[in-house]
Amino acid sequence: MRRLAVLASGQGTNFEALAHAGRRGELGGRIAVLVSDRADAPALERARRLEIEAIHLPPGRFRTRLEDEAPWVEALRAREIDTVLLAGFMRRLHAPFLAAFRDRVLNIHPSLLPAFPGLEAIRHALDHGVRVTGCTVHLVDDALDEGPILAQSAVEVRDGDTLADLEARIHAAEHRLYPWAVRRFLTEPWTREGRRLVFGAAAAAVAR
Repeated sequence: MRRLAVLASGQGTNFEALAHAGRRGELGGRIAVLVSDRADAPALERARRLEIEAIHLPPGRFRTRLEDEAPWVEALRAREIDTVLLAGFMRRLHAPFLAAFRDRVLNIHPSLLPAFPGLEAIRHALDHGVRVTGCTVHLVDDALDEGPILAQSAVEVRDGDTLADLEARIHAAEHRLYPWAVRRFLTEPWTREGRRLVFGAAAAAVAR
């Protein structure tokens, strides 16, 4: 059974969806720890309520990245973590962390990438006037929201939508998509071909 870590900075609703999927045997692994860069993140209390280890690690002086990624890597290695799932983690990860978990860091982003990368993606989609947006699960690399895409789910933007309306539907789609994508990633053969992830029989043939 794969040992998974979730990194979160905020409410932790995607973390909770992943945790419940894990308990139902629908994740392809077990969440061993929730790690947050914020000592007051509600995600930590969600993890404790679900009897999952919850730890806060200091991020350092910078607002958008970890000052030193080594303690984070060491904490996850000490817990024999195989795969890292970002769930509303508001800091970019760079070479030391990504090299330690090469092609084993996943993220969910609230848009249909490559549209609207970065912060406030839902607001940007609404302001732009798109008719369809959604969410994307992707591998994390050193470029912002540009890693190979695992899965996407489309969400209609309706006339009269407020930001809260659209956020609610996208978050509901995330809670369905992320556990499914993680299970596929962990249980089906896949190979990385440039910017594409190839799953199933084609990937198994390449592996042979």
